[in-house]
Amino acid sequence: MTETTHTQTTPPGAGARPRSTEYRLAAGALRKLRQDLFHDAFAYRPLPTMNVDGPITSRFTPRMRRYALWTRHGVVAAAAVFSMLVAWASDNRGGLSALLSGLIVAVPVLLTLIRPVGAFWLSFVATSFITLLNNSSLDWPWLPGSAVSHLAVLTIVAIRTRPRTAAWMWAITGAYGLVAEHLLGRGYNGVTTAPVLILAAMILLAVTIWHIRREARQEVTAQQTATEQERSRRTLLEERTTIARELHDVVAHHMSVVAIQAEAAPYRVENPPPELERAFATIRENAVAALTELRRVLGVVRAEDYEAPDAPQPTLADLDALLANVREAGLDVEKVVTGAVRELPQGVELSAYRIVQEALSNTLRHAPGASARVEVGYVLGGLGLRVVNDPPPAPSLVKPSPGAGHGITGMRERVTMLNGEMTAGRADDGGYEVTVFLPVATTIEGTE
Repeated sequence: MTETTHTQTTPPGAGARPRSTEYRLAAGALRKLRQDLFHDAFAYRPLPTMNVDGPITSRFTPRMRRYALWTRHGVVAAAAVFSMLVAWASDNRGGLSALLSGLIVAVPVLLTLIRPVGAFWLSFVATSFITLLNNSSLDWPWLPGSAVSHLAVLTIVAIRTRPRTAAWMWAITGAYGLVAEHLLGRGYNGVTTAPVLILAAMILLAVTIWHIRREARQEVTAQQTATEQERSRRTLLEERTTIARELHDVVAHHMSVVAIQAEAAPYRVENPPPELERAFATIRENAVAALTELRRVLGVVRAEDYEAPDAPQPTLADLDALLANVREAGLDVEKVVTGAVRELPQGVELSAYRIVQEALSNTLRHAPGASARVEVGYVLGGLGLRVVNDPPPAPSLVKPSPGAGHGITGMRERVTMLNGEMTAGRADDGGYEVTVFLPVATTIEGTE
């Protein structure tokens, strides 16, 4: 007997009635309303002090800047005092009742300093209480003092929260005003809901535009910062790639020479011993293996269209040709060499040449018409470089070319690769100075 198994193909909950789009939108709106105005409505959120690093406040004296920190709090306090005065002046009974009305409408405004959303709800309580306190006229829903106080609360809370919260507060204010006006209002000696809603809409719209502009400005600033960081990172990687290519060419050349000399060395000696032949064979094998590994590791940094230069990489011996080239471009430059000129490792020579080349290029771009001076110092333990240019002449026909400082980044990368030191900055006379020291390991001759 064959047993047949039936599987349920209807997904769980398929029999339930699907929710309409309108229902989902309404549920989402109520969830946002609860999040903005009901959840932790009376949470403690103190108003932060004002930033005094702006273009205007930064010019204040230290004492004035200490007072300027509390500018926002002073504005809120002034709004509370203004609401109190309006309530006091509009209360025809005067005396203790007018003073009590003024204090009641000032409390919600002051509460926005520490509990902004709670102050919004307290404003409705204060409005209703003030209206009941003036039971001789029953001017529902707004009296002048309570209207000014509620508008101040709406403005402050909207500034401290998000635009969506401002929209909810405006809608709830309208609902409260219309219900109170039609159900409880007997006379209309007070302020009706329509002017309050119109004025509140104008204020909240201005606050919303301010929020949008501030967020857009912050987003643009963050994007510019990220772009600049990405550009600097890309420049650094490109400079490292260039250095790796140059070192690949330099080291590969020397390793090839070692392999060739190790292979030819046994033929230069008549009847070489077997031990010498094996030693040279081992040297050649190691050189070929190192060359293969070098090409495998550093060869990946070559672009597809990169071709190795036909001429050898430049050294400090080619510095005169570089200076002649920049003189033809209009830069008056002189070279000073101190110390005993000696041959340095080719990596140091190449990096020193590139650093001088970039420094002079920066002078041509940023200080057209200025003169420059290149100092090369052969000192014990390394090589010193100093490239300094004068400030450009004031009446210059050629305008400086703006740059992002990536040339300095490339120079620092070369110096860091050689464990050197570098400083770059404005000189005392208004020019620019680049100082570099590249260490070179010293060899002691005559040691055994």
